[in-house]
Amino acid sequence: MTSPPGYRCETVDRDGVPLALHIGGAAGPPVILQHGLCGDAAQTAEVFPPNAGWRHHVLECRGHGASAAGDPARFSIAAFTDDLAAVIEARGIGPCPVGGISMGAAIALRLAVLRPDLVSALILARPAWLTEPGPANLAANAEAGRAIAARQSWEAFRDGDTARRLAEVATDNLASIEGFFVRHPADVTAALLTRIAVDGPGVTADQVGAIAVPTLVLGTGDDIVHPLEMAERFAS
Repeated sequence: MTSPPGYRCETVDRDGVPLALHIGGAAGPPVILQHGLCGDAAQTAEVFPPNAGWRHHVLECRGHGASAAGDPARFSIAAFTDDLAAVIEARGIGPCPVGGISMGAAIALRLAVLRPDLVSALILARPAWLTEPGPANLAANAEAGRAIAARQSWEAFRDGDTARRLAEVATDNLASIEGFFVRHPADVTAALLTRIAVDGPGVTADQVGAIAVPTLVLGTGDDIVHPLEMAERFAS
């Protein structure tokens, strides 16, 4: 298994499904920063400061990076969160700061609500979900998943209305979707996109409002998939 530079990879077994846990960064207390949908450990390693004084842990979710997919019917934010909770408990590294980018933020949010004993601080970077499943901002990802499942080419998708709209207002989102079309295996990518885009963190607004640990929310403009308004609503 290949890890980002400065990281090592360990295999974690979850119900017979081998998952890749990457650990790197400076020596120090543990912190978890999870990748986004169809991402991998490199995504969060790239933004993690190498001299922050923390040791970064990132568990590649089922069907991501070097982790096996297992049964695609089990792809869900809840299952990914359960896998992460099991790793934290098995390694004895909780409570610790937990965060993530996009889908990783949804995983971190669910963990903070349902397993507050494992979380000492929360980082939500470019959240794509509030509490409701299948938000409209993820419709483009779901559409891409259906197109990949139907063996549609990237060129055909690029010429459609959704891609043209993204090309005008959110070029980074369009670049991410283009990457989905060359990601392998295609059937796993299609299952991830179609299942996770209509999923949600499975928490309520009251539960989110009751989170008591220090929380950092990061948002950006020019992003349809991760609307700045969503980050602002979390912060409020």
